[in-house]
Amino acid sequence: MSARVSPPELELLESWQRGFPLVPRPFAVLGETLGLDEGAVCARIADLLARDIVVRVGAVVRPNTVGASTLAAMAVPAEQFEAVARRTSAAPAVTHNYEREHRLNLWFVVTAADRAGVAETLARIAADTGLNVLDLPLERAYHIDLGFPLGDPGGAPRAPAAGRASVVPDETDRALLAALEDGLPLDSHPYLTVAHRLGLGEGDVLARLERLLHGGVISRFGFVLKHRNLGYRANAMAVWDVPDSTVDRVGETMAARPFVTLCYRRPRRRPDWPYNLFCMVHGRDRETVLGQLAALNETAGAADLPRAVLFSRRCFKQRGARFAPARREAVA
Repeated sequence: MSARVSPPELELLESWQRGFPLVPRPFAVLGETLGLDEGAVCARIADLLARDIVVRVGAVVRPNTVGASTLAAMAVPAEQFEAVARRTSAAPAVTHNYEREHRLNLWFVVTAADRAGVAETLARIAADTGLNVLDLPLERAYHIDLGFPLGDPGGAPRAPAAGRASVVPDETDRALLAALEDGLPLDSHPYLTVAHRLGLGEGDVLARLERLLHGGVISRFGFVLKHRNLGYRANAMAVWDVPDSTVDRVGETMAARPFVTLCYRRPRRRPDWPYNLFCMVHGRDRETVLGQLAALNETAGAADLPRAVLFSRRCFKQRGARFAPARREAVA
């Protein structure tokens, strides 16, 4: 069931999914746009967090800029599905876990400190479930953001995203991202609070966040939403088998459309998985999403390519990546 969101709450969420103020008193800045004082803004955000509409206020980190990640899939027999989904979600390195409409019906993201850590988690899940795990690491990102318009998704095409991050995070940057895993504290000087935890100055924290944001390590800074709880339940992962010679051009064309929330290239794994281009479209109803995908096929010249559409059925886990050192745990 979708959560009820008031017009002022919708305005707050719509306005600050990205471009969140990197200034000493960011909630005061938000209050100026809403006609509220700082305390009222923090109280409103706390309520949205409690209602599971907002996951956190903070950084969305570009994949493979801090640590390593992969998208994985399994074909799970119906009689085992609930148990396998539960055990997969229990793995600490699994950040997202979804049921999708396909023979490969369980899709999950693994994030770890390095590629060896990703491989270890995949191997433990395969051993624990007795099922083959398809490993689909990111090859190129065309658009990875998951901030999207809550109203009309129309508008002008987006500019192409940078091909890769232009800065390399140092150990202090990693510690800062770890301190923000659960979001900014809801107080009048949140960056100062984070700075004190790390033994840094407030100015250093703000400067580092600016550097990571403009360098492409942080893809956006702002509200991270539980889109399903806002009524976005017709969510489709569309995939195509695009010739290697044209996949980047097709991917960049698709990524420019405002209703595309994710777009990236991953390896084929024949015979189980013949597709190399992935797009996510999040919508409120199936018919609208299918119409958007049809338009996308025409715009990108992909209508005659082999393709599939995998709508999400259930979400078992959704959280941000963890950058703090994790305890070594087995799949429960």
